[in-house]
Amino acid sequence: MRRLIILLTLSVFLLSGCAKTFYRSAEKAFQKGLQDQPYDVIIVPGFPYHGKEWDMVHKMRIHWAKYLYSQGYTENVIFSGSAVATPYVESKVMALYAEELGIPKDRIFTEEKAEHSTENVYYSYRLAKELGFRKIALASDPFQSSYMGKFMRKFEIPVALLPTVIDTLKVLNLYEPTIDPSPTRKEGFVKLSARENFFQRFKGTMGKYIIWHEEDLKKKKYRRRFKDRMVPATALSKEP
Repeated sequence: MRRLIILLTLSVFLLSGCAKTFYRSAEKAFQKGLQDQPYDVIIVPGFPYHGKEWDMVHKMRIHWAKYLYSQGYTENVIFSGSAVATPYVESKVMALYAEELGIPKDRIFTEEKAEHSTENVYYSYRLAKELGFRKIALASDPFQSSYMGKFMRKFEIPVALLPTVIDTLKVLNLYEPTIDPSPTRKEGFVKLSARENFFQRFKGTMGKYIIWHEEDLKKKKYRRRFKDRMVPATALSKEP
């Protein structure tokens, strides 16, 4: 589902001639995000890996994460994503590539539960908080950054945006390092499309399956709406 959305969006923008305007918007958002750097951590959403060479989206997101780290804009990276479309756990695959590109292993973390884009952001945000990180940014391609930005603003999730700047990416050496993906395979894997139909997956992309923490839902209407899939603040206080 995520692959389809991204590829369709890329096609529409490239064919419509709107790409330059969209990229300028992403660069503007990036410059705004830089005002608060350095960040404790950036969130990089996953993408399906098929066990061979990496995808164009992998190349964009992982090299951008490496660029942000090497420039000192972030101290750590969270890669997010479960095994969704293939048996490979997306976050683990991306972490292997990032380490080979030069990001130290102790600066890389993985969130391995998310199966949809909105879950990538929210569950990584929760992990970042648990790890003690306070200044957090989302670092993804311009297309995903745009609609995830709307999601974060809607729910007042305090995560900044550092979207990919295409002109900067063009001058980087976007080589693919060699990895052994076998440790990232999930036993007993069943792809998401076999567990959810198209409409269920679309609902997931819209955040309909997120298990929220009450403290993160600032508005009463959302606490009422999501009370059946919300971890109450009282439950959190009882955790050891």
